[in-house]
Amino acid sequence: MKRLFPIRRALVGFAVVGVLASCGNYNAQLKSSDTDLRYEAAKQYFYDGRYTRCSTLLYDLLAATKGTERGQEALYMLAMANYKAKNYDVASEYFKKYYESYPRGYYCQEARLYTGLSLYKNTPEPILDQTDTYKAITEFNNFIEAMPDSRYRQTAQDYIFKLQDKLIEKEYASAKLYFDLGAYFLNCLEGGSNYQACIVTAQNAINDYPYSPRREDFAILILRSKFEMAEQSVESKKAERYQSAAEEFYSFENEYPQSKFMKRAKELYRKAKPYLTGEAAKYDEAAGQG
Repeated sequence: MKRLFPIRRALVGFAVVGVLASCGNYNAQLKSSDTDLRYEAAKQYFYDGRYTRCSTLLYDLLAATKGTERGQEALYMLAMANYKAKNYDVASEYFKKYYESYPRGYYCQEARLYTGLSLYKNTPEPILDQTDTYKAITEFNNFIEAMPDSRYRQTAQDYIFKLQDKLIEKEYASAKLYFDLGAYFLNCLEGGSNYQACIVTAQNAINDYPYSPRREDFAILILRSKFEMAEQSVESKKAERYQSAAEEFYSFENEYPQSKFMKRAKELYRKAKPYLTGEAAKYDEAAGQG
């Protein structure tokens, strides 16, 4: 049977613990100088799902138990208690402290995995800052690198994919916002419009996540941005920019021949036809669109 929560299984054997926690007074336990009593009470609180009480008792016991077998269990139990209580920031810190303090410890695999899981649980909506998302990906990658044969390897990989999807949504929201803002506000990228910023953001996302299900959505944003830039250009630059937009259309048509956006893409392309010259004009004629 997989040992997903080994601390819970280990606690089952402590029959005497129930007496300690149920009969003792919690406030008295906090003030007690009896380390054994406090430690066994903390175990029972964990087993009973009273994670805040468990954590409070364990905080002061870490120093006294450090470097001992009990110290390993206490640190891991403290991390897991915070995880169960949804204190994910604190949990990730203690899980990481565990695997750094006990690299060969009994709970090392789980501690590494739950460091990433704690950060994953703390990640915000895609439109918000994704610092914890990057941290979680790093932890999962470090876990896979450090323990390539772990039975949790696939679990870590699956979470990396989920986190990457969140980053992709963040990039898509940014690219779409730039497109929606259009030429109304100037962007700092060499004085270009927000259409240029949309193109850069979308292309970077395609490069970073080439197998993303959003790839087609990024591609149509690039195409639409190039046509908008061409249409809004001064007359002297229209030909050059429509040429670039037309080339983008050819690439889009080649990669997504059955695209749900194809009707819109062809409507945009028709605007470019009067400006096509050279190879683009030949392509247009050969494709039967001239």
